Amino acid sequence: EAERSEEDTSVLVLHKDTVEELCKRKIRRIELQRKQEELFDTADDLKSKVWHLAAAVKQAKHLVVYTGAGISTAASIPDYRGPNGVWTQLQKGRAVSSSDLSKAEPTLTHMCIKMLNKEMLVKHVVSQNCDGLHLRSGLPRHALSELHGNMFIEVCTCCSPVREYVRLFDVTERTSLHRHSTGRRCCHCGSELRDTIVHFGERGTLEQPLNWKGAAEAAKMADVILCLGSSLKVLKKYACLWCMNKPASKRPKLYIINLQWTPKDDLAVLKINAKCDDVMSLLMEELHLQIPVYDRAEDPIFNLAAPLRPDDEDSHTRAVIARHAGSPKESSFGEPGGAAEATAVQGGWFGRGYGKGRKKKKTA
Repeated sequence: EAERSEEDTSVLVLHKDTVEELCKRKIRRIELQRKQEELFDTADDLKSKVWHLAAAVKQAKHLVVYTGAGISTAASIPDYRGPNGVWTQLQKGRAVSSSDLSKAEPTLTHMCIKMLNKEMLVKHVVSQNCDGLHLRSGLPRHALSELHGNMFIEVCTCCSPVREYVRLFDVTERTSLHRHSTGRRCCHCGSELRDTIVHFGERGTLEQPLNWKGAAEAAKMADVILCLGSSLKVLKKYACLWCMNKPASKRPKLYIINLQWTPKDDLAVLKINAKCDDVMSLLMEELHLQIPVYDRAEDPIFNLAAPLRPDDEDSHTRAVIARHAGSPKESSFGEPGGAAEATAVQGGWFGRGYGKGRKKKKTA
């Protein structure tokens, strides 16, 4: 202000409404940047918070876990809204290449959740992830709701009940928003198979793997909800998961583990700013539980998988999961500032929804 001339000041006074609008926009930009920042608790704070979390887990009568993309980043699967997330990179105009995820394996967090369920400490898991890693960790189907589908599952909706086919490859190669046909056919009725992915703007109705009934019932019974690696920007819209129709004192106690701000932070009993694997490792120590090691040879997907019909052998180009892992995984996802020739995100689930979520500018 001290550098403004009288003429500058008079112009600003004359256009007071414009000045106020620009100031509001600046405040909003600063707030948005703050919400996108990743924050890390100090080692002492983290240890103290995990101790409180462990106490809540022990005392909980019906603990439900909500998971997001943040629990799979350790498997070289990028999240969406993080600094290097898919949508963050696309918003900056950077290319993000596609990748087969046959070499991705359940992370330490996936295996911890499986053990907590086995020990009856976690009753149900509600996941937004389509990567199938909860299923592959050995978590029972009845204890899992995959609200946005599973990339390894295709279904025949013409059969009654709906017939499910688990595959050893990503079935979403040909699918996208409102286009769910996978190009294969049901071996029982011959109808077209479709993927199970729920995109932005769609409403998922499949019983499995979405299992909305199981998710709603678990939320209704929950006294503690633990949110792991989710921005909660989508989950917050599912009213049945939050018991908001109950008085505040009777709602489940909320615990959040995420590096970024979430819209539920103010309602949480405890917010832990740390990576999910780090928190879960400390939590298992506090609970005196051993973390099981993932064994690809024992992956449940091999027992669940259905063989392809002879006519469908060449119906996909995606890599097939092998019982024994090959060379160490090299992530083929686009890095910030990576090669310009990287192709746009392909396939039916990864990265989809970004364009749908953006508001189109009105042209004069």
